Amino acid sequence: MSTRSYITIQDRLLDDRSAAALAETFKVLGDPTRVRILDALARAEVAVCDLADVLGLTQSAVSHQLRLLRSMRLVRSRREGRHIFYAVDDDHIARLFKQGLEHVQERR
Repeated sequence: MSTRSYITIQDRLLDDRSAAALAETFKVLGDPTRVRILDALARAEVAVCDLADVLGLTQSAVSHQLRLLRSMRLVRSRREGRHIFYAVDDDHIARLFKQGLEHVQERR
């Protein structure tokens, strides 16, 4: 590699902290159950009990996964009475999910 291109690339590389945070986000997205949860939440805001029913999981299992997704700021919650509703945190997450899905579907 030429010295010039090496310097240009090196100046644009992610810093260690950003690289670690992005890797952690992709690690969290590496679980099929969490992907199914994000798929549902990318379509609509859903109560935990309804999400569990749709996915065929226990509320406890869904809550555990949602806690992890929320700690990574991938989903947000809203309480209404006794129910807690979840949705993807913002448009960035919905776009990331959609682009990843398009990528895997184009290989079929």
